Amino acid sequence: MNVVVWIVSGLLAAMFLMSGVMKVPATKASLAGNPRMGWAAPFPIELIKVIGVAEIAGAAGLILPRAFDLATWLVPTAAVGLAVVMIGAIITHARRSELSSVAINAVLLALAVFVAVERF
Repeated sequence: MNVVVWIVSGLLAAMFLMSGVMKVPATKASLAGNPRMGWAAPFPIELIKVIGVAEIAGAAGLILPRAFDLATWLVPTAAVGLAVVMIGAIITHARRSELSSVAINAVLLALAVFVAVERF
């Protein structure tokens, strides 16, 4: 089971790292030009950057503590934090009737909960 948790953690970390790296340097204009980021229009750019930083920190928290065997309690904590981010994403996309995004976020939520449960 440990191998499965590592694989899921790695996939989650990759997804959230990519998502966070896209958000942190973003400007309002660059987000407006991206059709997949239409949800961001009503939100202040600072909040979007905070979400991006949280995703990057969560990605690091899924892998690094366990890999270096230091503060391993951070792994399930990071997974819970990413699950909370996904709950917010599901609510945001559901309000905009973006059902494909809701489905993707629901899968990421389930995977984050799986990692949290297995690592606690």
